[in-house]
Amino acid sequence: MPSLRRIRSGLLSVALAFGATAQAATFSYHVLGDDHGSWPNILESIGLRPAALGPAGVLVAPRGTALPSAGGAEWAERVDRGAILVLEGESPVASSFGFVAGVGRVAVRGVEEVSAPKLEIVWEKAVTIPVFAIPQTARIFARERWQGAPLVAGFRQGRGAVLWVAASPGAQGYERFPYLPQALVALGLDPPFRSSRLWAFFDSSYRLRADPEYLAARWRASGIAALQVAAWHYWETEPERDAYLAKLIEACHRNLIHVYAWFELPHVSEQFWRDHPEWREKTAIGQDAHLDWRKLMNLTNRDAFMSVADGARSLLRRFDWDGVNLAELYFESLEGAANPARFTPMNADVRREFEEQEHFDPIELFRGASPEPARLKAFLDYRAGLARRQQEEWLGVVDGVRRERPELDLVLTHVDDRFDTTMREKIGADAARVLPLLADHSFTFLIEDPATIWHLGPKRYPQIAARYAPLTPHGEKLAIDINIVERYQDVYPTKQQTGTELFQLVREATNAFDRVALYFENSLMPRDLPLLGSAAAGVDRVERSGNKLVISSRHGVGVPWSGPALVDGKLWPIRGSGVVWLPAGLHAIDAGAQDPSLLMEDFGGTIMGAAATATGIQFAYRCDTRALAKLPRRPARIQVDGLPFTLPVSSTLPSGSGFVITLPRGQHLVVIE
Repeated sequence: MPSLRRIRSGLLSVALAFGATAQAATFSYHVLGDDHGSWPNILESIGLRPAALGPAGVLVAPRGTALPSAGGAEWAERVDRGAILVLEGESPVASSFGFVAGVGRVAVRGVEEVSAPKLEIVWEKAVTIPVFAIPQTARIFARERWQGAPLVAGFRQGRGAVLWVAASPGAQGYERFPYLPQALVALGLDPPFRSSRLWAFFDSSYRLRADPEYLAARWRASGIAALQVAAWHYWETEPERDAYLAKLIEACHRNLIHVYAWFELPHVSEQFWRDHPEWREKTAIGQDAHLDWRKLMNLTNRDAFMSVADGARSLLRRFDWDGVNLAELYFESLEGAANPARFTPMNADVRREFEEQEHFDPIELFRGASPEPARLKAFLDYRAGLARRQQEEWLGVVDGVRRERPELDLVLTHVDDRFDTTMREKIGADAARVLPLLADHSFTFLIEDPATIWHLGPKRYPQIAARYAPLTPHGEKLAIDINIVERYQDVYPTKQQTGTELFQLVREATNAFDRVALYFENSLMPRDLPLLGSAAAGVDRVERSGNKLVISSRHGVGVPWSGPALVDGKLWPIRGSGVVWLPAGLHAIDAGAQDPSLLMEDFGGTIMGAAATATGIQFAYRCDTRALAKLPRRPARIQVDGLPFTLPVSSTLPSGSGFVITLPRGQHLVVIE
């Protein structure tokens, strides 16, 4: 049980300190007592930082927290002044707010989230807890599925709120109540930070009836910076489909979202598969390689390669792309040679080439009871080398297009084979062979979580990063792709990552890698979207220093702010929609007396520094593709690196409230008036 003397002393300081720190209330938390449990995992997953009891805006009273001698008045006063008090289980403090354990008991295994009753939430082990009486004014967020006993509830009081949970959230913080962050937001918590650096994958076949303008605005509000669009749907020209994609790209650019053509070679398109049966890939039992949704083509064949390369060039020229993503360019399947019906490549060209090198046809490996180990190893080595050869070849194809369109960025999505070391034998993926290509090609190496480790916790991302660091000196080019999908393993409490588990995944990935991608935007649950940007904020430090808010972030961050702002003592010109956008590093924000002559409301790229001038704004940035800047009005003059910049304003916003301008790829100094 926490020390009663410590709690009394802390509460005594609250009334003296809170009035001066109310503006910082939602930036920090404090857990009473010595056993913090998993509450730091929960609260830090959405950007809150630990703080002393006095200035903390979210205060957690774990199970058994003692009531001070003065009764509950000091707790209630703290809440009235704006604090959010979190109460766990049965305690005198919980009872003082009306959450009282009854004599009845309930064994909890299944949980119903009131706002998502169809979502299956199952605890790994049943827990027997008292049935609590709760205040009539309390809103129930979660309850036991079969008997309806309240498990998570809360209410607003004064300027603050009280949130109560019936039991511990679990060792990691998401095993029992996945939506505690959302409950806090529903009770008035304003997420402390924002990020606009996430990538997301997009397949239009799931969104045919959705308005691109609506989607783009929602993506941007969720912190999405770039969209990886399934390009195989647009391989062949078709007026209606092409018009949809053009509209989608325009809507994304108006919302400062970059759009990448996402290829899944050796899958090309449904029509290409139908038109070219002679180029279809073969499995080890001689069947056409239609595996899962992908229909694989034989890109070793030179005629097939040239045809597909011409199609890719045509597709990249037809639309206003910002980049290209070459994804999963290796072989099938996750069962490896153990399943000949899914094992590729076994086309005639591969068999011929390999036989010339090793003097046996690799199809012989699958005609006996089990492959001879030395011969199988020889083919698996050849297969991994072939995958690397094809990846380099396709990087060259895209580089050829980039010579025409130098603004294009390039991404190579590659499944992890360092954490799950079986990937090389199963699908031919070998990062150690591919990463040296960064010396000759400029691209981002996007590491994809293999399905075999989807059930592991968020802490795997720092481990993955550590295993890739020795493989390349270009660590800034490493990124991570998180698969947000239903997992085939036994996982609890939900089959798909959501709520606190998702936010912890994003936070850990953000801290380990420069860029985080999510697969895919349609699988993300709507109730998770408002907090994604907070999970990705990457803030290491926040504290109040006098009237200033001091913040240190890894990649740059958005801070909720109302009115003019000074950053590091100077008038700051990058602010919009109630958010001040800061560069990476340590910065102090303070209130300013008046706005600068020109505000940049949002930016699609990485801000390195900025200053207000007498007539406009000056800023430095870097971006791997074209940068996008949102301004409240049409600029009169633009200079880039000291030279007049004549690229026209790219688009007015639908509301007529501003303009988006397009700036060149790379690192530049810009003056706008």
